[in-house]
Amino acid sequence: MITNIKLIEKVDVADGTMAFRFEKPEGFEFRAGQFGDFTLLNPPETDSEGDTRGFSIAAAPYEDYLMFATRLRDTAFKRVIRDLPIGAEVKLDAPYGDFTLHKTETTPAVFIIGGIGVTPVRSIIAQATHDKTAHNITLIHANRTPADAPFTKDFEQLARDNPNFTFVPVITGDVPMGWSGEHGHVDEALLRRHIPDLSAPIYYLSGPEGMVKAMRQLLVGMNVNEDNIRTEEFAGY
Repeated sequence: MITNIKLIEKVDVADGTMAFRFEKPEGFEFRAGQFGDFTLLNPPETDSEGDTRGFSIAAAPYEDYLMFATRLRDTAFKRVIRDLPIGAEVKLDAPYGDFTLHKTETTPAVFIIGGIGVTPVRSIIAQATHDKTAHNITLIHANRTPADAPFTKDFEQLARDNPNFTFVPVITGDVPMGWSGEHGHVDEALLRRHIPDLSAPIYYLSGPEGMVKAMRQLLVGMNVNEDNIRTEEFAGY
C-alpha cells in the first residue's frame, strides 16, 4: 500500500531517540516485524541521502496507530522529521520484510538486539503478548547506558503481562548505582545464563551491522545451526 499518513504524536523514547505515531490507514495490514519506506513531502531541506528512509514499524498490528522510532542524527531528513508539526503528512510505502516471528509456538525465540534495532521487536513481542501465543520469548537488549535504551518501559510491562516473555537488559558502558541487569558485552557466558538449551531457539539478530555480524559469529562458534539465525541490520541510523 502507498498512502499518505498523518502525524498524531511525537514521543522521546530514549536519549536522542524519538518515536513518531501516525494515524493508521483504513484497511492497512502488516505482520509484526515488517517495515515501510517513509517519504517526506515537500521538505524545507534535503541532502544527497534523499527524502525517503526505511523504518521498522514499532507498533503492533493490533494497535490502532502506526509508529516508528529513530536516533536523531544531524541529517536533513532527521532534522525535518524531528520538527514535523502534528497533523503533517508523510508518504508511506509498506509493508515489506520477513523479520517476523516463526509460527511453531513450541520453538523458543531469542532476540539479541543492539540499540534502536529493537523497533521491530517491540511490534513482535507486543503482538505475541496480545495474541497470547505460547512462544517462549527472550529479549537480550544491549545499550551503552540505560538512558540510551528505547522502549524499556514497554518491555518491562510486556514481561509482567506475558509469563512466556523474559526481558534481559544489558548495559555495555558505565553502570548506574543500583543497576541489577547484565553488564558488559553480550558473550557466550551471558547467553548460557539465559538460554537453557542453545540448540533449541530461533535466534533473531537486529542492530548495527558490526554488532549483528559479531553476534552471528558468536552463535556459530557455539555450534548454533545457521539455519536458525535470522538477521536485520540497521545501517546509518
